[in-house]
Amino acid sequence: GMIGCGGRNSGAAVQALTADPGARLVAMHDIFLDRIKEKREAIRREKGGQVEVPDDRCFPGVNGYRQVIEASDVVLIANAAKFHPFHSMAAVQAGRHVFVEKPHGIDPAGLKLMDQACALAKAKGLSIVSGLHSRYHPGYAETVRQIHDGAIGDVIAMEENFLRAPYGVVDRKPGLSELEWQFSTQYHFRWLSGDDVVQSLVHNLDRASWVMHNQVPVKCHGLGGRSSMTDPRYGDVFDHHSVVYEFENGVRVYAFCRTTTGCYDEASSIILGSKGKASILACRIWGETNWRWQGQGDPYQIEHDRLFAAIRSGTPLNNGDYMTRSTAFAVMGQLSCYTGREVTWDDLERSTFYHPPRPEECHDGMEPPAKPGPDGSYPVPIPGRTEMI
Repeated sequence: GMIGCGGRNSGAAVQALTADPGARLVAMHDIFLDRIKEKREAIRREKGGQVEVPDDRCFPGVNGYRQVIEASDVVLIANAAKFHPFHSMAAVQAGRHVFVEKPHGIDPAGLKLMDQACALAKAKGLSIVSGLHSRYHPGYAETVRQIHDGAIGDVIAMEENFLRAPYGVVDRKPGLSELEWQFSTQYHFRWLSGDDVVQSLVHNLDRASWVMHNQVPVKCHGLGGRSSMTDPRYGDVFDHHSVVYEFENGVRVYAFCRTTTGCYDEASSIILGSKGKASILACRIWGETNWRWQGQGDPYQIEHDRLFAAIRSGTPLNNGDYMTRSTAFAVMGQLSCYTGREVTWDDLERSTFYHPPRPEECHDGMEPPAKPGPDGSYPVPIPGRTEMI
């Protein structure tokens, strides 16, 4: 079953059905019924008879996720990130296997819940697979292995970039309530998405953590704000972030993300070493060792291939050893950008902060926490004044 019927989960559903020809899509949930039906037909065009979703198993509204969990053996979760831990826990408690997209929490409270869901999945012998797809890319994996084997010497520093125009931008349709509008453009409201360090740069930070043998940074400081994307359709998120992380051994990660039109774009993970440098996304190493991976592989498909193989073989696959930790890497940077404070890993672990309301308090017809100002633009956090941690 699908919880969320945006583009990412529609792709995940096709990949899941491709991974296991014996699998059937039987239930779908989204806030909007028209989106459910649109994606049902799009998936059916690709996978034909593997789609068995009658109208009475199309569940709209905030709480339609419950019926999807009841109807399914495997649940694919890719909706507003606020709900990823909550829906994962609900699925695991019901005895379901889970694929859940990144991020695996948008705040410290959500991270703790996702950790608990992963631990419960392990105890119950269930699979829970992360949408942090880099770990499933064979070229990235081989590049990281080369780094671990000393191909660039000691790691000195890392540069991480996710610079692009805003994504998922939509104009407000007539007749939508404020809540429906914010759900329809959820990437642009921090109470739903967590903002861009958590939503996008998390991929880069997952790779940085992987290079560092899954260590965590001891502290970070970040800069961020909203410079030009102030139109109401861009919600209440920042349009640029810079975060510097430091590990216990002194290695620093310089991480940047931006969602601004008309600017330089780059997606990269550059690892600088004492004997050379590596580009994980290019699967390439320069320096004393010159090497380039020449293979092929689709990590989005591979993660589902492995998930369904694990389910069929009765050998659970659980990505809990890194998925929440890598997301926490992003959350601490986001909170530093919002508050202007240095944030330590210990600060994050002690914190119980959450973006209100709690996911279990959300319901159809509620008033969303984000309110437009007099000019229609939504206020953003003010570093140096905003308190979150």
